Amino acid sequence: MIKDKLLLITSEFPPQPGGIGNHAFFLSKYLQKKGFEVSILSDFRNENEDLAFDAQQCFAIHRIKRNKFTQFYRFKKAQLLVKQNQIIICSGKFSLWMGALLNSFFCKKKFIAVLHGSELRAGNKAQQALTKWSLSRFATLIAVSEFTKQYALSVDPNLSIEVINNGFEISQFENELKEKSNKLNLVTVGNLTFRKGQQNVIKALPFLKEQFPEIHYHCIGIPTEIEKFSALAQSLGVFDCITFYGILSDAERNAVLKKATIFLMLSQHVKNDFEGFGIAVLEANSLGIPAIGSRDSGIADAIKTNYSGVLVNQNDPNEVLNAVTEIMKNYYSYSVQAQEWSTHFDWSYIIKYYLKIIKHEA
Repeated sequence: MIKDKLLLITSEFPPQPGGIGNHAFFLSKYLQKKGFEVSILSDFRNENEDLAFDAQQCFAIHRIKRNKFTQFYRFKKAQLLVKQNQIIICSGKFSLWMGALLNSFFCKKKFIAVLHGSELRAGNKAQQALTKWSLSRFATLIAVSEFTKQYALSVDPNLSIEVINNGFEISQFENELKEKSNKLNLVTVGNLTFRKGQQNVIKALPFLKEQFPEIHYHCIGIPTEIEKFSALAQSLGVFDCITFYGILSDAERNAVLKKATIFLMLSQHVKNDFEGFGIAVLEANSLGIPAIGSRDSGIADAIKTNYSGVLVNQNDPNEVLNAVTEIMKNYYSYSVQAQEWSTHFDWSYIIKYYLKIIKHEA
């Protein structure tokens, strides 16, 4: 049986962290499981770690070294690989641009773009114009959330866009059992940045502490803005209620999550960048941890409000307090419902939507 050959051009790929790379990896893995012969084109970010990771995978991974000639070598390699594949999926800003350009040379190939959100208005005016032109070159556009779709339509209202939510691999969490704690343990997993919104949780802590004296906030992720967030916590008198872990292994992360009461992701827009979805929310849900997230973002697709968690105005500490109080009053129901909700986002389920589009396109 001859397999359909599929090339995924992505701006990120594991083992280094990143939501676009995580999505690209699992999309590749499950397409390979479904009978496609998958190839990846991405960049090196840490050559030794990348090569060690690539050697363990069941699909071909081609990486380009980053230097002043990166764009040239990336395009030359992409040209060669596109010739060898029938279907090309592009994910990330540079991949979007490259796919649109390649589509001009290989018009008989099937080009699909996955839109995460941050790429849509990134860069200067010339780059934004290039992105807008690139979007128009794809016959099929897939947004990872309804919020991302609407944002893309604000760039070009004539686009035709499907929504397929991001997914995760529930098997990574199914053997983990949530542990009980007398404290109210809040947790956020994500790069410590103003877009991820840890500062909004910190601002809400004084309000929360009045009602829940035994409270602790656990921050897991690259400590990008740790100095600013620490200073904010000190100024509000809640520094002792916070632990900044930095980057953790999956096992270490899960050990913290198992003790968590509520997961928070109070993301906010920073310039033209926003939270496209919020897969970490669903990973926590799979352990029976309800979530609170900002409604003005792609997180709105990841939380079924008043079921798996609550959506709030991330800038209103009183709304955050009310959401925590609501969940704690009905904690058992929220916990059970959060776990059930997460099952709808397992990659074994999500991949069916991609297959429907890819097979129709092919």
